[in-house]
Amino acid sequence: MKNLERITIDANICHGKPCIRNMRWPVVVLLDLLGSGMSYEEILSDHPELELEDIYAAINYAALYMNKLPLKEVA
Repeated sequence: MKNLERITIDANICHGKPCIRNMRWPVVVLLDLLGSGMSYEEILSDHPELELEDIYAAINYAALYMNKLPLKEVA
């Protein structure tokens, strides 16, 4: 899967939750925005620090998580 290098896990950032590029943007928050109906364009417009590839990475990470595959196995 593409863009998984954008997902980082650091015990010192957001309590070790998977985040976007070591920023305080947990993957789950980005997924919540998508689930609420926001479009990619709306998210990127409201949060210019994010990039389209970050959204793709969050979705890819969620798919791996649902298949119970650790990030280290596929990255």
